[in-house]
Amino acid sequence: MDPSIDPCVDPCIHVTGARLNNLRNVSLSLPKNKLIVMTGLSGSGKSTLAFDTLHQEGQRQYLESLGMVTGYVSKPAVDSITGLSPSISVDQHHTNRSPRSTVGTVTEVFTYLRLLWSRIGVRPCPGCGQSIPPSYADGTEPDEDAEAEQRPCPHCGTLVPELVMGSFSFNKPAGACPACTGLGEVIRPDVQRLVDGGRSVADGAVRGWNAKYTAWALPVLRAAAAHYGLPFDPDRPVDELGAAQRDLLLHGVESPRFRRHFPGTEPPKTVSAGRFEGVATALLRRYEDRADDPDYRERAEQQGLVRRPCTDCGGTRLRPESRAVTVHGMTIVEAAQLPLIDLGTWLAGLRERSGGDEWLLVEPVVADLAERVRRLVDVGVGYLALGQATPSLSAGETQRLRLAALLGSGLTGVLYVLDEPTIGLHPSDTARLIGVLRRLRDLGNTVLVIEHDLEVLRAADHVVDVGPGAGRDGGRIVAAGTPEEVARTEGSVTGAYLSGRLPAPRSRARGDGDTALVVRGARAHNLKDLTVRIPLRRLVTLTGPSGSGKSTLLLDILGRAARRHFHRAGDLPAEHDGIDGWEHLSKAVLIDQEPISRVPRSNAATYSDVFTPIREVFAARSRGAFTAGHFSFNVPGGRCERCEGAGVLTVRMHFLPAVAVRCPTCKGRRFRPEVLTVRHEGHDIAEVLAATVDEALTVFADVPAVAARLRRMTDVGLGYLPLGQPATTLSGGEAQRLKLARELGRRTTGRALYLLDEPTTGLHSADTARLLDVLQRLVDAGHSVVTIEHNTDVIRASDWLIDLGPEGGAGGGQLMAQGAPGD
Repeated sequence: MDPSIDPCVDPCIHVTGARLNNLRNVSLSLPKNKLIVMTGLSGSGKSTLAFDTLHQEGQRQYLESLGMVTGYVSKPAVDSITGLSPSISVDQHHTNRSPRSTVGTVTEVFTYLRLLWSRIGVRPCPGCGQSIPPSYADGTEPDEDAEAEQRPCPHCGTLVPELVMGSFSFNKPAGACPACTGLGEVIRPDVQRLVDGGRSVADGAVRGWNAKYTAWALPVLRAAAAHYGLPFDPDRPVDELGAAQRDLLLHGVESPRFRRHFPGTEPPKTVSAGRFEGVATALLRRYEDRADDPDYRERAEQQGLVRRPCTDCGGTRLRPESRAVTVHGMTIVEAAQLPLIDLGTWLAGLRERSGGDEWLLVEPVVADLAERVRRLVDVGVGYLALGQATPSLSAGETQRLRLAALLGSGLTGVLYVLDEPTIGLHPSDTARLIGVLRRLRDLGNTVLVIEHDLEVLRAADHVVDVGPGAGRDGGRIVAAGTPEEVARTEGSVTGAYLSGRLPAPRSRARGDGDTALVVRGARAHNLKDLTVRIPLRRLVTLTGPSGSGKSTLLLDILGRAARRHFHRAGDLPAEHDGIDGWEHLSKAVLIDQEPISRVPRSNAATYSDVFTPIREVFAARSRGAFTAGHFSFNVPGGRCERCEGAGVLTVRMHFLPAVAVRCPTCKGRRFRPEVLTVRHEGHDIAEVLAATVDEALTVFADVPAVAARLRRMTDVGLGYLPLGQPATTLSGGEAQRLKLARELGRRTTGRALYLLDEPTTGLHSADTARLLDVLQRLVDAGHSVVTIEHNTDVIRASDWLIDLGPEGGAGGGQLMAQGAPGD
């Protein structure tokens, strides 16, 4: 790189000879205590330079300075990095997918609320109904961590448990709803999905049973019916069975649902005698037994289990006694349901409503609470409520929650590395986020942000453009300097967009369509009884501030209703009056940002179905020596059995994290040596898995079955992705575009509806233009595309916009405008 485009006055971080992945011996200098934005096409090497080189070496040097063993934090492939500070990373990966984790628990705001309610909460006496004052009023100081002791009601003497913090925790028995154990929801069988009522058991009515299992289960069912003297005809359609026979089939001989028919009869002792477990009961048991296997639980839900809000607590997770405690008229449940911005307003008014002694007691708690809530509002998540489960958060929301925590740390002299914090953020909120990044910088820190948003790029002190292309065409520093200097750099694609030399995509102005889907009376979550018309055979974009109701409308209502209509599957759609216009469509495809797999053995090649024809090509090249199965790392045959095709071995480190080391037998190549002797165009199967989609496309250009699949991945902006990259390491945007590429390869007859959730996540402006071309081609072919987006390029290029707002949370859920972008 020409040093003249990389001016840096000390103090600086100096990187020399970075060679990891596709980095081409990169040397550069980064000014410290500045806001630095690193940008470039997807796959250009930004993340490798920022996270895998700078952040990892910052961690390693810091641990080494403390005298700690750093063997499990290896030195990246770089000659030297000097001037580095201890580093903290904030990436896009969800850190907690537990259903017990909420916004309130991960930010610790709910912990402070629990302290507030336990100190000054007022509750009704279960004996006389009069209000029991807070414990501080009679001089009692409860131990917050101990089990609650009994105290008498001052009015009638009824003993009631002392209020402690655990009384308001849904993760502890003292506070959790007994019916759902604090989860807020229960799993129930959906009978219509479990069995086909129009068929008999012998004819395969039970959807989860194959022919072999049905043959085993039928004698047990007959024996159970005989035990109770109950007629049971396995050739009769399930819908024509009596109530007792249906309860036997679905719930089994030990269930209360069945035993009510024969209250005086003991169940059979053995399976052969008729101890039949029941279709729904067995599925529920296996679901609970494999609580730590999210993939199995997902499959079970697809087979016929649905989540329902707990009817005892109404989804609030707490037991009735805890829900009855109030602080100045508000329960902790109501406080947890408020948007954070409204919770901050309520906290600000506590001083006026509190008496002298009470305020002395809670002033430090309220002050800390108010500051934590203010930081969350500042990073753009003021529309979230404390009770929202963290698995439902987007990657951008999760990252901004962590960013708010960093604001409160007060650390200085730190290198912060952030990965696209604007994901999911409406353009109107970007300025506030930039203010947060500048505050981190002004504390005396270096803030390094990977970002594509042009507004963030223009606000940076220093911009580094990595490129010029992706994969092997990337890994170089194309431009570095102020935003103005990068904008003037010839050959920089980013500079061309910054300067306006490359214009933004424009709408094809198709306007309104003659057919449409009409969603009537949508009122789930914060939607205000909306009726929305969605033109078909158009590119339609849902816009609006974060939390305005876009995801509720597209995913919870339209997406679920589509699954119910076309597949008779999935959870019931969220609350609405109905949807008109399905007759104009032949199918619906929901493509969201959920991970494609939580199994590391699944990768881009296996998920996209390109690995099967690739293995067939290698089998043909072996001239009968090997089958296609020998070129799979997931089954015995051609794989290395030492690592079972993983390429790595996991070594337990006792009190340290487990370490994945390269397999010494296959040297990380996954296959037996004789399998690797088979080559296509000079490449063995291991080299193909290590290649990017673009590189593999040149290798298999003469194999139509492979080339077509690879070309679709390139079209959606995944040309930089290594074929063997584990699915667990893909970002939400990458997972969504991989799903889209797979869907594009399926033959579609009739007219399809594609529902997408921010597909441009993680894309450079140039990649966004390519993805837009794919979406436009779908519309040109007669299909309909509806997407949630904040990207202004997509908004401009849409045929029709539906804008929700005017704010997030309770202030959203209204239809602000709809029409062509120009209108």
